[in-house]
Amino acid sequence: LTLSKLQPRLRSLLPSLAMSTTGTFVLQQPLNYRNGARVQPLDGGPSEDVYEPATGRVISKLLCSGEKEVDLAVQSAKAAFKVWSQLSGMERSRVLLEAARIIREQRDEIATLETINNGKSIFEARVDIDISWQCLEYYAGLAGSLAGEHIQLPGGSFGYTRREPLGVCVGIGAWNYPFQIACWKSAPALACGNAMVFKPSPFTPISVVRLAEIFTEAGVPKGLFNVVQGGAATGQFLCHHPDVAKISFTGSVPTGVKIMEMAAKGIKPVTLELGGKSPLIIFSDSVLENAVNGALMANFLTQGEVCCNGTRVFVQREILDAFTKEVVKRTQKIKVGDPLLEDTRMGALINQPHLDRVQGFIKQAKEQGAKVLCGGDLYVPDDPKLKNGYYMRPCVLGNCTDDMTCVKEEIFGPVMSILPFDTEEEVVERANNTKFGLAGGVFTRDIQKAHRVVAALQAGMCFINNYNISPVELPFGGYKSSGFGRENGRAAIEYYSQLKTVCVEMGDVESVF
Repeated sequence: LTLSKLQPRLRSLLPSLAMSTTGTFVLQQPLNYRNGARVQPLDGGPSEDVYEPATGRVISKLLCSGEKEVDLAVQSAKAAFKVWSQLSGMERSRVLLEAARIIREQRDEIATLETINNGKSIFEARVDIDISWQCLEYYAGLAGSLAGEHIQLPGGSFGYTRREPLGVCVGIGAWNYPFQIACWKSAPALACGNAMVFKPSPFTPISVVRLAEIFTEAGVPKGLFNVVQGGAATGQFLCHHPDVAKISFTGSVPTGVKIMEMAAKGIKPVTLELGGKSPLIIFSDSVLENAVNGALMANFLTQGEVCCNGTRVFVQREILDAFTKEVVKRTQKIKVGDPLLEDTRMGALINQPHLDRVQGFIKQAKEQGAKVLCGGDLYVPDDPKLKNGYYMRPCVLGNCTDDMTCVKEEIFGPVMSILPFDTEEEVVERANNTKFGLAGGVFTRDIQKAHRVVAALQAGMCFINNYNISPVELPFGGYKSSGFGRENGRAAIEYYSQLKTVCVEMGDVESVF
């Protein structure tokens, strides 16, 4: 089928997709996207199963892209870049706005795809899709304003700067926010005039291909946003490709280190958004209900599979018992189950190995002296079609100390560790005693203390009296081993463009020779 014939058919399927039920979805279309169409990779390794976390069913087959397919995708993007980079910012803006409009119009259908492949609740997935189109709208607004500056020099001479695109950028996404991360990376890249080849996680390959189709429908040159599928080998081909100008990666610290090493060989700039073990500090003067809500938001969104989660919850000793009692009560009420049901608030973890890993952390925490205050056990929903899904009850751990593995290592699951503290000075020192530095949060009614504490936290994204709020207008990124570079906000423009300086002499050229 040609793209022109396929797209109307896809659009006709979208309304039924939005009304689909868990355990019914199957995808047989290719998952690569190159030069404006879904394609099978030219080369690559064996196929991998793609799962629906809610049921454990195989819903698609992923063919990993080899070196030849990666090269075709990069060359296609390189050709599209030559056209796209010559458009004005306003021309690019109109295309991005149209893509945002399509995403907004198809919000429920795209959210359903995300829920089926990721396992998060449909309630959350819709929020992710809203953030995605907002991101495109934001950078569409900036595209027409990108400019250099004019500098007057002596004798009538002058200089000026030009903000220019980099070329073909690579985006490598994570499985916890597949569609949203692709938008966070592609929106600033395309606004600056770049092309992008995107590799999603092999666990969640489905929704990003829909984004590629939407960009084509919106009017980008064919090949401007291509998708290749695969694991580490495919990522290596991308990072080593000589025509790739920049790499943006979201994922684990060990993989981030490898990508940085590969990029260094080609002197390629990188943006790394890596893991975290962030502190959430609850002072005794905080509004208890707000603090409890913040702790739940900091730990249990997307089944706890969020890099910036505030999983080390430091609670001032005066309110420790009251806070713990309320958090446990609220956590026990979180409805776990079928992620496509409207009242579900926690769906399934991404896959069986990850569920086993999270369970292993809880087992180790108990062995080291932590007390399970609620949850932490496997959950089997009543619905028989969900019996092979990857569910667990959200867990709150008490009696924790800073030297426990559950407090030091990123679990990436619905596990909250509560730690008592006495003084501001003490808790800041303990909060910063980690190799990570992605985020941090403070709850207090003392606004001076709030600003004082976040100024002392060694973290790139800090929250006062809220948590896990990520407006696209604000830069997002970490300190220390949590990475560098920024997603979102005006700051991202710096990482998807380069500055050229031009010096113009208006008089006679003097020489010292």
